[in-house]
Amino acid sequence: MSSLHLERTSVLGEAADSSVSAGGDFAIAPAGPAVRFSLRIDPDIASRLEAAAGFALTQPINRLVGDSKMSMRLGPDEWLLVALEKEAEAIKLELKEALASHLHSLIDISHRNIALTVTGSRAVDVLNTGCPLDLHPSMSPPGMSTRTVFAKCEIILARMPDDTAFRLECWRSFGRYLEGFLRNSARLQGIGN
Repeated sequence: MSSLHLERTSVLGEAADSSVSAGGDFAIAPAGPAVRFSLRIDPDIASRLEAAAGFALTQPINRLVGDSKMSMRLGPDEWLLVALEKEAEAIKLELKEALASHLHSLIDISHRNIALTVTGSRAVDVLNTGCPLDLHPSMSPPGMSTRTVFAKCEIILARMPDDTAFRLECWRSFGRYLEGFLRNSARLQGIGN
């Protein structure tokens, strides 16, 4: 019987630590390996749980809470939970235990999604070439996370606590397309090579 060998490569098709960079002006890099869950639960129950497996559940809609364990509230009863891949099994058990007696939907979407990080003082300029949202900090402050479109792809866009850092969550099949679009947008604006 033959064995199947799978090798993890970045969304950019290069080494996992690769990035497209233009100094401090703009950089694109694949986010590290992560476990992701789509959680649907009544907001009243979520507020009583307050936190499940270390994920905040009481933030307002379209807000991100956390760092190594991120909770993005996408709707009245919907959260995207993201954590380090190495914590996957422990988190699954903790979430199942915390939610066991409550009506909910918890789906592991780790293999469906990938994430790109977009950073730098010109990140907003590049992102606005494909995203219809007003990304000025007064309209999209740090900690904002929302579903939107980018270059015809559905994404979840989060502005990290660092005002010049963004996270784009998308379906794995769109990763190279989005990276290429971002790279070309930067080039057309004279950012980088």
